[in-house]
Amino acid sequence: MLQTLRSLIHKKAPAASQSVIIVSGLPRSGTSMMMKMLEAGGLPVSIDGIRTADSDNPKGYYELERVKQLDKGDTAWVADARGKVVKVISALLTYLPPEHEYYILFMRRDLNEILASQKKMLHNRGEKKGADDEEIAALFQQHLTATMDWLADQPNMHLLEVDYNALLQDPEPWLDQVVAFVPAALDANAMRAITEPGLYRNRSGQNVSP
Repeated sequence: MLQTLRSLIHKKAPAASQSVIIVSGLPRSGTSMMMKMLEAGGLPVSIDGIRTADSDNPKGYYELERVKQLDKGDTAWVADARGKVVKVISALLTYLPPEHEYYILFMRRDLNEILASQKKMLHNRGEKKGADDEEIAALFQQHLTATMDWLADQPNMHLLEVDYNALLQDPEPWLDQVVAFVPAALDANAMRAITEPGLYRNRSGQNVSP
C-alpha cells in the first residue's frame, strides 16, 4: 500500500507543477468551501486576502482580485498559478489563456439555494435584486449549458463536476473523486474536516429569510 501511494504521489507531482487547478461555478455555489478543502488537503492557494470574511462567507472568500480582470486581458498571473488552485467564476472561464493546462472542479448547487443565498447577500449589503427568481434561474441554466458545451471542446481543460448538496450530505464518494482528479497528492482526512454541515445554509425547501 505504501509503495502504491508513493508511486501515485510521484506520478501526480510533475503534472501538478505545470497545471493550474481551477475551482469554478456560479456565485454562491460552494466554491469558497472547495477552495478551503483543497488548501486543507495540501494544495497551495492563489489568493490575495483583499476580500475578507464576513457574515455571508464566515470562512473567507479565497479570491484573487486579478481574476476579475480576465475579461479585460489581464492573464499574466495565470503562469504564476501553475501548481496552485485559484477560484474563477464560471462567467470568466472562457477568458483563460489557452496555452496552459487546467483541472477544473466545477461546483453544482441547487439553483433555488443559489438564488436564496444571493438574495440574502444583497439584503445584507443593502442592495436590491433586479430580475425575478424565475428569470434569473433561466439565465443561469442557459449559462451553465453553454459553459459545459464550451468546456467539452477545450482539449487543455479537464473537468470534474462536484455536487455541493451531495458533498455535504455524504462527503466520502466526492472526496474520492476529487483526490483522484486533482493532479497532486491530497490529504483526504484534512479535507473531510472542512465539510461542515453548520455552514450549509439556504437549503432548498427551507423558509429562507431575505
